[in-house]
Amino acid sequence: MKDVVALGELLIDFAPKSVNEEGYPTLAANPGGAPGNFLAALNRFGCKTALIGKVGDDMFGRLLVGTLNKAGIDTGSIVIDPDVFTTLAFVSLDESGNRDFSFARKPGADTCLTPDEVDEKLIADARVFHFGTLSLTNEPAASATRQAIEYAKKHGVLISLDPNLRKPLWKTEEDAKAAIEWSLKQADIVKISDEEVSFLWGISPEEGAEKLLNEYGVSLVYVTLGPKGCYAANASHHVTVSSPSGIHVVDTTGAGDIFGGSAMSQFLSCGKAPADLSEAELTQIVRFACTSASLSTQKHGGISSVPSPEDICAMLK
Repeated sequence: MKDVVALGELLIDFAPKSVNEEGYPTLAANPGGAPGNFLAALNRFGCKTALIGKVGDDMFGRLLVGTLNKAGIDTGSIVIDPDVFTTLAFVSLDESGNRDFSFARKPGADTCLTPDEVDEKLIADARVFHFGTLSLTNEPAASATRQAIEYAKKHGVLISLDPNLRKPLWKTEEDAKAAIEWSLKQADIVKISDEEVSFLWGISPEEGAEKLLNEYGVSLVYVTLGPKGCYAANASHHVTVSSPSGIHVVDTTGAGDIFGGSAMSQFLSCGKAPADLSEAELTQIVRFACTSASLSTQKHGGISSVPSPEDICAMLK
């Protein structure tokens, strides 16, 4: 039995290391993709996970599968397809380490996952099924994602969502909003950013959390606030936790995913339903996740930047 099974993109992030005399960046390749980053954090903190997805039968695809294997993530449901190329993302960073993305994904392998390649038994045996909306941007992966969610609901599996908005991958912003709105109505646990709340409804993080709890049927909400921390709530409690100070940010790539995976690991250790978490438990979960995400920004990449439990505990003390 897996603690968490995720479905979605697995790709290469190319991050800038330097700039040549003509202004072109020298790029370093790092393993990426939000679901992979999310699961890597879970595995780092003792959970058992698996990823459902697709990569190309190429150098990068094989590297990515190898990286997930090293991280302890079950890759048995990742399809290696010789007819498509592994998705590539090119990351640009500003002076604060904040990133922007350009994608080579027309199509990328992750968009080519088909419904018949989704393992129902793997999902049925999990405690949590996790997805993001990047797998809803194109067919056939969109149909595969919806089918996976149906499997999870059929078998009573908790559903976790990180919208992970990437505007360049959608034909229109209206399409993105519609897909995110639909996804939010499927989820029990949601990790969403303050920027995504503003994009959807133009309201505050606190108002966004209340909207998700009261109108969308979500049981547990984390609204991340960038470097400021996180606002989290269930039906009974709400907490605001600040991120640790004194962090020298190098690269924020994957920090939100690592927050999500770190929070999920601590939630699972409580052994409770999302709505039953106490205020103290909710605070502990978010403190751990904020610290983990903050420490991850001191290194480049996503999967490769998940901090150790020892480093997190030392920071918390």
